[in-house]
Amino acid sequence: MSEPTDRSHWPAANRIFTVKSLDLLVSPEPHPFHVAEQAAAAENWRAEISANPALFDGRMVLQHRVDIRDGAVSGVAHVVPFSTFMWWRKTRSPGAAMHLFGLPVILSSDGAVIAIRMGRHTANPGRVYCAAGSLDPGDIVDGRCDIAGNMAREVREETGLDLAEAVASPGFQALHGNDTVTLFRTYRFKETADALIERIGVHIVQDAEPEIDEALAIVSADPARHPYPDFMLPILAWIFEGKGTD
Repeated sequence: MSEPTDRSHWPAANRIFTVKSLDLLVSPEPHPFHVAEQAAAAENWRAEISANPALFDGRMVLQHRVDIRDGAVSGVAHVVPFSTFMWWRKTRSPGAAMHLFGLPVILSSDGAVIAIRMGRHTANPGRVYCAAGSLDPGDIVDGRCDIAGNMAREVREETGLDLAEAVASPGFQALHGNDTVTLFRTYRFKETADALIERIGVHIVQDAEPEIDEALAIVSADPARHPYPDFMLPILAWIFEGKGTD
């Protein structure tokens, strides 16, 4: 496995910065972490599905190397089984991998952030964050990660909303922390929070295998309001300070 990346030139952890360019390659070779930890990942997966039989060992994109330099985000990733990611998430061996994903922040016309609560059968039960998910092989275009395409797919699958209906911010913002890089942008819909939540509720009822329990309107950056993952807290503060609502 690789040595830890030199991050002395990276922005401080959990500090939001503007992304000036993206270059996220996907290698056809196996991820070094998967090769080295395949047996341990398989053993951990048996324990995971024993506790939660609904989990599915699909394929996803896991970064091997990421660099952030003066707003330019670059990386090299590999396609791995979800079981490998779950083992990495539990161990987080220094230098082994990084999780990079896109987070579309849906804004209603009346100023709420529309978030979702993950279902109990998922890998993130009960957590509240904006509808999003890891990159998968369908999000690879010409050998690179398609972040905007991933965002549109995840929102459509989880909520039934079409990001093409919304006005998107000009580019991406980002933050990093705990070996995770979150790329986000805002999408403002013309509808109110109540109308968007109603639409998502209809989608949940009609979805044969919904990933989410409900949609929520977030109207403040109060960190204690919901069980948020760490990356949501700086983003909510940024939004409700008015930096993402123009």
